[in-house]
Amino acid sequence: MAALAGVSTGTASKALNGRGSLRPETRLRVQQAADQLGFVVNGAARSLQTGRTYTVGMITTDSIGRFSIPLMIGAEDALGAGQVSVLLCDARDDPIREQYYLRTLLSRKVDGIIVTGRRTQARAPIAADLPVPVVYAFISSSDPRDCSVVPDEADGARKAVRHLLAIGRRRIAHVTGPEHHHSAKVRAAAAAETLAAEGLRLATGILHGEWSEAWGRQAAGILLSTGADVDAVFCGSDQIARGMAEALREAGRDIPRTVALVGFDNWDVMVEACRPQLTSVDMDLEGIGRTAAELLLAAINGDPAHGQQALPCRLVPRASTAVLGGDRG
Repeated sequence: MAALAGVSTGTASKALNGRGSLRPETRLRVQQAADQLGFVVNGAARSLQTGRTYTVGMITTDSIGRFSIPLMIGAEDALGAGQVSVLLCDARDDPIREQYYLRTLLSRKVDGIIVTGRRTQARAPIAADLPVPVVYAFISSSDPRDCSVVPDEADGARKAVRHLLAIGRRRIAHVTGPEHHHSAKVRAAAAAETLAAEGLRLATGILHGEWSEAWGRQAAGILLSTGADVDAVFCGSDQIARGMAEALREAGRDIPRTVALVGFDNWDVMVEACRPQLTSVDMDLEGIGRTAAELLLAAINGDPAHGQQALPCRLVPRASTAVLGGDRG
C-alpha cells in the first residue's frame, strides 16, 4: 500500500492513524491507496501502539433523544475524522444507572466522556478525579474547573424579541415554562431586558406553565379572555407556540397579521407542523456537540480547556412573523 501511494511505510501508518504533520494531499493519497487495496486499519493493533481505544462515551439523561441525538450527530462529525467511535448510554435521570454506565465506560478504556442531558441547568460533576477527560455538552458542570459547552439562551431570547421589534411589534407577551426552570428564567429575563433597553415593557405579566402544547392553548385563552392588548407573543418553546397558534387560529386571530408568534428550540416536528410555520430560535445542538467533541479531543491530546463556553443561537424566520402589507387590525 505504501508503495502504491508513493510514500514510506511510516508515512502510510501516520496517515491512516491520523498522526503526524502530513500534507492533506499525502493523507488523501494514502487513503485512496488503502481503499483501492481494501485495507482496513486493525483497531486492536492501533490501540496497543497508541495506548488509546479510539472510543468516547456519551452519557445522557435525555431518554427520548430530543437533545442528545443532535448532539451526538455533531460529536460524531468531529470525531469521525479521527476514526473515533461514540458509545451512547441513557441514564434516564437515575443516579445509580449513571454511575453504572460511568464504570462500564471506564472499564472499556474509553479515551474520554461527554456528559449531556435535556436541561441546560448546571449539574454536579459526574465524578471526581476521573482517569479520562470529561466535557459537558448542553448542560454544564457546577465546577468551574470543568469544561462545559452550552447554548447562550439569553442571546436567543434577545434575538427573538429584536426580531419582533424589527417587524413593528411593540405589545409583546411572553409565555413560557415552569417558573423554577432555569431555561424559563433565563429566557424571560433576557426578553424583559431587551424590551426595557427600548423603553418598553412586556404587554402582560410573564405567563408560566408547562412545556406543552396544552399550556400554549390555555395561555392563549388567558390572553383572549383578559382582552390583553397584544400584537406578538414570544413563547419559551415550540410546543407552547404551536398550542398558542392553534388556539389563536380557532379564535379567529390571524397569524401573523394580528398576532406574530416566535418559538424557541427550532424543533422540526413542531415548527413545520405549526400553521402557519413557526419562526423559532435554534440553539444549534449539532454545533454544541461538535464543539464539545473538539474540546474533548484536545483534552485527550493533552490540551484541556476549562470553564463554560456559551455558543450563540440563531433565529430562523418563517411565516408566523412574516411582514404583511396593510393594516394588521
